[in-house]
Amino acid sequence: MQIPWQQIDPATLDAIIEAFVLREGTDYGEDEKSLAEKVEDVREQLRSGEAILVWSELHETVNIMPQTDFDAE
Repeated sequence: MQIPWQQIDPATLDAIIEAFVLREGTDYGEDEKSLAEKVEDVREQLRSGEAILVWSELHETVNIMPQTDFDAE
């Protein structure tokens, strides 16, 4: 189930995004980004609709995923 990110408390949203960034371990090539920059990148993807928050009833967890992946399910 999709969760509107605008309805999440800002501190909670920050924690969700930070946890997502830390577990993803994405390689940014030669130009390494700080944690704050990565968090802001994900926040911008949520604002633009490129990424969404998704609640998994099965796992009882919140995740961030690309909108296109959610639409494909």
